[in-house]
Amino acid sequence: MAETVKHGGLTVAKELYEFVNTEALPGTGVEPDSFWSAADEIIHKFSPKIASMLRKRKSLQNKLNRWHRQRAGQAIDPAAYRGYLEEIGYLVPDKGDCRIATRNTDDEIAKVAGSQLVVPVMNARYALNAANARYGSLYDALYGTDAISEEDGADRAGSFNPVRGEKVIAWARKFLDDAAPLFGGSHADVTRYFIKGRKLAVSLSSGSVTGLVDNAQYKGFKGDKANPTSILLVNNGLHIEIVVDRSHVIGGGDDAGVADVVIESAMSTIMDCEDSVAAVDTEDKLVVYRNWLGLMKGDLADTFEKGGRAITRKLVADREYTAVNGKPLSLHSRSLMLVRNVGLLMTIGTIKDGNGNDIPETLLDALVNTAIGLHDVGPNGGFRNSRKGSIYVVVPKMHGPREAALVNQLYTAIEKAFDMKRNTVKMGIMDEERRTTVNLKECIRAARSRVFFINTGFLDRTGDEIHTSMEAGPMIRKADMKASTWIDAYERWNVDVGLECGLPGAAQIGKGMWAMPDLMSDMLDQKIVHPKAGANTAWVPSPTAATLHATHYHQVNVTDVQKQLATREKATLEDILSVPLAPNPNWDRKEIQNEIENNCQGILGYVVRWVDQGVGCSKVPDINNVGLMEDRATLRISAQHLANWLRHKVVTRGKVMKAMKKMAAIVDQQNAGDPAYRPMADDFDNSIAFKAACDLVFEGRKQPSGYTEPVLHARRIELKAQA
Repeated sequence: MAETVKHGGLTVAKELYEFVNTEALPGTGVEPDSFWSAADEIIHKFSPKIASMLRKRKSLQNKLNRWHRQRAGQAIDPAAYRGYLEEIGYLVPDKGDCRIATRNTDDEIAKVAGSQLVVPVMNARYALNAANARYGSLYDALYGTDAISEEDGADRAGSFNPVRGEKVIAWARKFLDDAAPLFGGSHADVTRYFIKGRKLAVSLSSGSVTGLVDNAQYKGFKGDKANPTSILLVNNGLHIEIVVDRSHVIGGGDDAGVADVVIESAMSTIMDCEDSVAAVDTEDKLVVYRNWLGLMKGDLADTFEKGGRAITRKLVADREYTAVNGKPLSLHSRSLMLVRNVGLLMTIGTIKDGNGNDIPETLLDALVNTAIGLHDVGPNGGFRNSRKGSIYVVVPKMHGPREAALVNQLYTAIEKAFDMKRNTVKMGIMDEERRTTVNLKECIRAARSRVFFINTGFLDRTGDEIHTSMEAGPMIRKADMKASTWIDAYERWNVDVGLECGLPGAAQIGKGMWAMPDLMSDMLDQKIVHPKAGANTAWVPSPTAATLHATHYHQVNVTDVQKQLATREKATLEDILSVPLAPNPNWDRKEIQNEIENNCQGILGYVVRWVDQGVGCSKVPDINNVGLMEDRATLRISAQHLANWLRHKVVTRGKVMKAMKKMAAIVDQQNAGDPAYRPMADDFDNSIAFKAACDLVFEGRKQPSGYTEPVLHARRIELKAQA
């Protein structure tokens, strides 16, 4: 730290101290002295508890390593393995029925199924784009992506292509027919939408007049009843707006004057302080906190250049209509914002405790982000985000029920210190670590009055799967993981436990990310499996993807699906605990080399931007130049997979290093158009990013739980110091 301020037993970076006192706290009802006194007490109370939890993680991992080493070359006996996990406390006893008791969750969480964005809050433009993605143009999403084929002259490139436009309109009309069907007609044949009494009426090209099969789907309009400028519909709790404008370039050529179909898209957004950001010091954390503050106060703005002109982006206003009964109707126009804090592992020097130690970063996030949340739900709050008065905190990378209980205690302490109602802070459990998965019900029980979501994070979960069983033997190839027994059981188990614990109607059951933002046609084909699996939300990589994925929730009524799934046979622990080993690998040299190079390229492509440019999440081209949305979770898999193959002599250090250097040159070529990019292959010995990538692999077995943060943070700090 540079300049510091002493407060009680804390030594605080002056910049943070002043930010909290003069920017974050005014208007929250919390005075600076009260905040820092509470921070002093909470940090000194919870830091030793967190350290104890981390020691427990290490102790359990060491015991698992010894157990597997003692049985090297033997098949794992499922009964013996489960018995050992119970003996060492890795598996805890099931205490019986558990039902969450969470109250005051917003409808976007409790009642309506829909898309969820995850965005680095460190980037104000991205954060605003995500917050404003509650509604999206279906026409734009279809026209601008491969969701619509370019066959038969429907090219995307160049100026507006009317052939492609017709395909978009036909797709959208079919969507309307499925989501809000007309009695005896199709939306494709409508020549006029108008309001008759309290019903939606439509004129068809045949000359007849009809209406909706279910007029309860009609919710309101804009303009005149005889010539409305928009029609508001609802299906499965999600709104659809048919925009009518005969003066518009699209509407002018449409029989019904329809210029666009706008649909409710990103129901919620995780404003991420963790996996998708590269925040390593006070300077970085202040960017994170200022953006979160602007979102909670409603005044965040970002000015940037696009198309040769300056554009300022702000949070959008609510959407106003005339309701069926003729009264004004206002719809919330912004995605419900959640915040994901840093997990228990990392420390940060922005504050030092009474012994001069860096404090757990999760405590800093919990204190500051909760205080900032009071601008929304505190005594002077504007309730711009949560209309039910809740602050939604996503808690990543917890290992088991004791850690869930500790986080619950932490927020109880913060609520008391800030004079908040008990359980104002809601807690999302990321089911992305193996010890949380196998004890998920007990994790929920530990915070049953706070839990607002559980979510499978199959990327981090795969990284932890590999690290947990590092000593058991060589793992199957990375691409084969999705078809393995454990991962199918894990995805089912999460839903089964969520249903058993009463989450429907009160909380979210979520699924993971679609990582290929350019492959929207594939996403439309494949991601419908998430609502069909009983998930009432799933992650998407962009506002456009949120709009397209939202169409799945019109096709699938998740509430009905959950009722059906509640009676199915539950996934088994034995399947979840089946280790994805390849005990007798018979891969040829080419297959092994491809696996090495694929992993190395992915690691380097992500790490070079993280370390050199501080970019925590971006679209990184893979070895085949397919853009993948990468964050630390994807990095963790690749690094741990190579570390596992090195440990079991599937590959050698020399071959991996040779592949690293070869792939570094390819990554350099892929980034040749970036003026801020620093090539690695020009000087391997002095490329801090290249060294970081090598550390992640060659020191991968030693990294706590296989996490990438310790290496990335250390190398990024090194680079910033050098700069």
